[in-house]
Amino acid sequence: MKIVITSKENSINSEMDLRFGRAAWLAVFDSETGAVEFVENEGASAQSGAGPKVAEKVANLGAAKVFSGDFGPKAKTALQSMGIEMVVLRDEPVLKELINQIK
Repeated sequence: MKIVITSKENSINSEMDLRFGRAAWLAVFDSETGAVEFVENEGASAQSGAGPKVAEKVANLGAAKVFSGDFGPKAKTALQSMGIEMVVLRDEPVLKELINQIK
């Protein structure tokens, strides 16, 4: 299963970004292979509609689940309509530690 985690940087040692639509990077973790790929969030600089744009990107990446700190109402609606599970975290864990907990 592919899981997306919003990230402040393109490093496994980065902290998770609490912003969904405005996160700088999307870390794509493949729970079957253990691989982690980083995709720059092009929607982060959008003037409006960043959440739905990123939701579409998450779907295009084949993710079934996404971890972030906050999902705006439009992003929530978009993710729900695509059947993508949202996991809200209130702290900013280091990606490596979070991935180890998910495994």
